[in-house]
Amino acid sequence: MNKSSAALAALLLLGGAGASVTAHAQDKESYTYSTYFYCDVTQQDRADEIVGQLDKPAFEAVVAGGGASNWGWLKHHTGGKWRRVQYYSASSIDALLAAQKAVTDQTEATAKGKALGKEFGNACKSHDDYIWRSVAGNVGTTRGPAAFSVYYICDSSREDQADALVKRVYAPVYDKMVAEGKLTSWGWMEHIVGGEYRRLATMTAKDISSLMAARSALVAAFQDDPLSGVLDDICGSHADYMWETKFSTP
Repeated sequence: MNKSSAALAALLLLGGAGASVTAHAQDKESYTYSTYFYCDVTQQDRADEIVGQLDKPAFEAVVAGGGASNWGWLKHHTGGKWRRVQYYSASSIDALLAAQKAVTDQTEATAKGKALGKEFGNACKSHDDYIWRSVAGNVGTTRGPAAFSVYYICDSSREDQADALVKRVYAPVYDKMVAEGKLTSWGWMEHIVGGEYRRLATMTAKDISSLMAARSALVAAFQDDPLSGVLDDICGSHADYMWETKFSTP
């Protein structure tokens, strides 16, 4: 058996063994609703101002009331066509949808709110919605100001193998980097609702420079690991984005 075949056999064993053998298990359920906006780049700064006036107070109230565990608004730094991301997390999909309704009810309660919402819609005319479930990572940790996200297109019949690989092989390295202060947070999420992307890998740091240094260290750490090739085989296509936090709670 060659090196690559041996690695694949090991991964198949991991995937079949389930959560009992994983080195990094989730403590609690966490779901994230993410809305990815396509915006006019000449108006996106105005969209940020509107979010700060309209959405930020509404989400802060929902988080303070326990309806969501966090909320954030991210600005595009590098990557594809998405220009802004709004995200919020809760312990269930029902809780996410309840939080969404609470925010909508508040932001549309006044004529001013409706007018600002219409102005935002003119700046960011379309979007993609995703609901993610956290599979691995340091859930509950406050995100760093800079984020690197990788959106994967995967073989749906082998996604559990990819999850097992991340938990067993990648998680200890990410956790060590968080403990050393090189990263602030990391996560691996599975697709629940949305478009073509099936898995999301995300990591955050205190700034863009620290983020890229951490990414370089991770690439070096897994460069000669045959299991890295297995993940590439399962999730063979991806899109990279770098984000900067504009607003977040907590």
